[in-house]
Amino acid sequence: MDTAWMPASTWSTAVPDWKERIRKKLSLIPELPLYDVVAEKALRIFKRLRVPDIIGNPTYGEACDDWVFDFVRVVFGSYDPETKRRALREFFLLVPKKNGKSSIAAAIIVTAAILNERPEAELLLIAPTKQIADISFKQAAGIVRLDPELAKLFHVQDHLKKITHLNTLAVIIVKAAAADVITGSKATYILIDETHVFAAIAKAADIFVEIRGSLAARPDGFLLQITTQSKTPPSGVFKAELQKARDVRDGLFEFPMLAVLYELPAEDAVNGGWKRRETWGLVNPNLNRSVNEDYLAGEIATAEREGPEKLALIASQHFNVEVGLGLHADRWAGATYWEAAVEKELSLDRIIAECDVCVVGIDGGGLDDLMAIAVIGRHAKARTWLHWGRAWAYPDVFERRKEIAPRLRDFEKDGDLIVCVEPDQDIIEITDVCERLFAAGRLPEKAGIGLDAFGVASLLDALAERGMAGDLTMAVGQGWKLQSAVTTLPRKLKDKTMRHCGQALMAWAVGNAKTELKGSNYIVTKQAAGASKIDPLMAMFNAAMLMFLNPEAAGSRQSPWDDPEFSYQVA
Repeated sequence: MDTAWMPASTWSTAVPDWKERIRKKLSLIPELPLYDVVAEKALRIFKRLRVPDIIGNPTYGEACDDWVFDFVRVVFGSYDPETKRRALREFFLLVPKKNGKSSIAAAIIVTAAILNERPEAELLLIAPTKQIADISFKQAAGIVRLDPELAKLFHVQDHLKKITHLNTLAVIIVKAAAADVITGSKATYILIDETHVFAAIAKAADIFVEIRGSLAARPDGFLLQITTQSKTPPSGVFKAELQKARDVRDGLFEFPMLAVLYELPAEDAVNGGWKRRETWGLVNPNLNRSVNEDYLAGEIATAEREGPEKLALIASQHFNVEVGLGLHADRWAGATYWEAAVEKELSLDRIIAECDVCVVGIDGGGLDDLMAIAVIGRHAKARTWLHWGRAWAYPDVFERRKEIAPRLRDFEKDGDLIVCVEPDQDIIEITDVCERLFAAGRLPEKAGIGLDAFGVASLLDALAERGMAGDLTMAVGQGWKLQSAVTTLPRKLKDKTMRHCGQALMAWAVGNAKTELKGSNYIVTKQAAGASKIDPLMAMFNAAMLMFLNPEAAGSRQSPWDDPEFSYQVA
């Protein structure tokens, strides 16, 4: 088990039985040795505040359920009034939309401003977009204005997005999500609203480093993240923060954080299990309070008419289901069956060992694009196609494609994307892969390596230098000429006669692909995908076009099936 500094074992926030708890609608917060005097005082203040965006402006005590009160008690009850230190420094709440997330967060920050003992303390509301930041500030300002006593105690400056405590001079202020803005901050309390949106910010990791750095000299402060699940597969800083929270909850990582995640166990959410009405209240703790059951039913019914893309959006935002592929309406047909075609523990080594022939597809562009390779092997006995891919990128990509930079960094960590530090590194390493297949006798004599008609000349030269030129390479026509791959591979994925390694890089590329009908042909093009790269998928199409030629390996290597101890099982 990984560990970090913890005040004492009694403050462990692990909830290893969280699955049973959420199924039985029990508290997701463990028993903790809270400082009850502080906890109860904070809760009294919180309950007294009024909700600004509900008709009649009820108090939070009237509008909220016990799960909110339990969370508030821990946020403030982990503070030792004698040592002026907090046993828990971070809080992570994952809760679906319409459960009062932003409103609750604003009330916690106002409560912190009231209880704060540090002169001129900063309470930061950090949001990834101006719209989200304005919502957070509007909620906090509304809470202050609705209470005559608080209206006297605080000075609200709407034009500056600033609320000042007139006695301590502590300020609640909105700041943009930018590393240069956060640098040097001396915040004591920090609220991050909608962490999942930070995944699209190129330097989000730097922002989080600065945020946590500001708390280092303020042991009385805390960091609170409140978010819904991502609308796309988790990536970048959100993926890291979510995994950290899950590990703390599961007892895999000891850290002074309380992680409360309203999400179904994976086994309950698969195959549309989240659509069962009896599960809705498990992940929507405010069901039939701030979120209406009939509303959710209507959203699901509408989404099922509109297609997988809308259904995935509803699942992520209202039921905290982690999104897999981005199944948009004009998706490539193979995307529907991609995730089900994963073969566990499949690798390039296994493909070389178990296949009688392999072909290579290569696709790439300029320095601000990805270079990708795909290897498809034909299993020696089962005749199943087995796929493995990899991509390369130069630093230019991260500067010019900032919207996808965090996701590319995730693929780099997986080992499926190589960031080039030397000129022609991608050319050299792609040639290494081809040479490995060539030396193993897995490439056919002709048409074993396929590139698009505008293949990189330097790659052809590198292949020729290692004895892989002439008939071994083939120009693969693009556009409508890839029709066979575009339409046939979905069938092979569906009937499991094509399997793959389950690489996140490939799932991303497959999810990005869009089809267009031109004449009588469905085509997949980079132009249709836009900034969302599909180079690894195009490389796979190129390889598939060669495998359609039913090649035979040129090498004389003995088939693995001649070994009586060798066996193959489809996962």
